[in-house]
Amino acid sequence: MADKFVSILGVSFIDTNMKDMVARIEQRLLNHQKTFIVTANPEIVMKVLQDSTYKQYIDKANYVTADGIGVVKAAQILGNPLPERVAGYDLMRNLLTVVNEKKLKLYMLGATEETIQKAVQTIKIEFPQIDLVGYHNGFFQWEDQAMINEILEKQPDLILVALGVPRQEKWIAENIDTVEKGVFIGVGGSFDVLAGTVKRAPAFWQKLNLEWLYRLLKQPSRWRRMLALPHFALKVYEQKITGNGKN
Repeated sequence: MADKFVSILGVSFIDTNMKDMVARIEQRLLNHQKTFIVTANPEIVMKVLQDSTYKQYIDKANYVTADGIGVVKAAQILGNPLPERVAGYDLMRNLLTVVNEKKLKLYMLGATEETIQKAVQTIKIEFPQIDLVGYHNGFFQWEDQAMINEILEKQPDLILVALGVPRQEKWIAENIDTVEKGVFIGVGGSFDVLAGTVKRAPAFWQKLNLEWLYRLLKQPSRWRRMLALPHFALKVYEQKITGNGKN
C-alpha cells in the first residue's frame, strides 16, 4: 500500500504512527536503502515558509514525521488528522534498539566533544551490540570532508546528525548523494539527553502534550523559539480557509 501524506503549510508529513514508522525504517535499514528523515515541529515548518533554501533541504527528505503536538493539532484542524506524534527522541531510541538487535553499524555527528563522548558511553552501555563505527562533534569547518569520508569508508547503517536546525538538514541534504546506503536522521539536541546533560520531560508532562512547556521552564532562553507557535497556528487557519489541507 502506498504511503499517505498530509500537507501542512507546504511540508508533506507521512501519515503514520511510531510503531509503523519504526517498522518502515527497519525494512529500509535491512535493505540498505538510502534514506533521509526529518522530524519536524512547528518551528521547522515556519522556517520552511520563510527560507526557500531550507525548504529545498526538507523537500529532499524521504520522510518528514510529526515531531510536535502542534503539528498533530494542525492536521486535525485541516481535516486530515495524523494518528499520533512521532517524536524525534523516541524515534531515535527505537531505531537504536533496532540497530542493537540486528547488530548494525552506527555513526554519530554533532554536539560538543564532552557531550558526544558521554552520549557514546551511554550507547555502549545501553546498546552493547551496536557497532559504533565512528563519531565526531559538531564543531568543524563546513567544507571539511573528514566526516563524510569516514562514513563512505565505514558504511554505517544509521547516521545520527545532531547539529541543530537548520545545520543538520543542510549537512544531510548536501552529503547524502555521495553515499550508497544509510538512514540519515537529524536528531537536534538528542545527544544532550543521551549524555544526561539535559533531562527529558517526565512521562506526566509528555502525556499531557506539555513537553514543550517543561523544556521552556527548564531552558527559559528558548522563549524566542516559542514565538513561532502563534504564527504557525495563524498560518494553519489560513490554510484551512483556502482549502489546501490535503495532498
